[in-house]
Amino acid sequence: MSCAKMSAFIRSFSTSNAVQQMVKPPIQVFGIDGRYATALYSAASKQNALDAVEKDLVKFQGTVKTDAKLREFIVNPIIKRQHKAEALKTIATKVSLSPQTSNLLQILAENGRLQNLDGVISAFKTIMSAHRGEVICEVTTAKDLDPNQRKQLESVLKSFLKGKETLHLTVKVDPSIIGGMIVSIGDRYVDMSVSSKIKKYTDLISAAV
Repeated sequence: MSCAKMSAFIRSFSTSNAVQQMVKPPIQVFGIDGRYATALYSAASKQNALDAVEKDLVKFQGTVKTDAKLREFIVNPIIKRQHKAEALKTIATKVSLSPQTSNLLQILAENGRLQNLDGVISAFKTIMSAHRGEVICEVTTAKDLDPNQRKQLESVLKSFLKGKETLHLTVKVDPSIIGGMIVSIGDRYVDMSVSSKIKKYTDLISAAV
């Protein structure tokens, strides 16, 4: 998305002429999904509508998952973009979504990006967690951690927090990493898995042959 399109995207959310610069989110989210989510955060911040938008997105995401017809309508490539945008505007009005949420849905439809809706919502949730001082951390291990190991892990991870930040830890098990762990905390990512080390050494050996 170009700077000009991004500025136009932000202005489309605003009911005021005072919109000038983007409000920087508390955490960076990347890719196309991150750009839409960041622009939405900025626009919603200026309208004091962050909580309302988050509730709307969670509600709409749940509706899409349970409503097969709506889901099919969103992903159907044959339906014209403008028709989708108009239909989503009508739906947003019927279920009382905020103007910012309604505009997001319409813009995604007009830009042919409705397939990114889940990703945009996830990215916005990540931003909002950081906005509340929550630090999302996901740890992947080869096998389940026992209570003592988990307690030690939480203690180490909490040492990275600042001020009133709180840790929201999720631990997943993936036997394919063989051993070690993969840690994602906030916008940091550290791969300490055995499988990663094996790949690194294999690549080095292959390059030397």
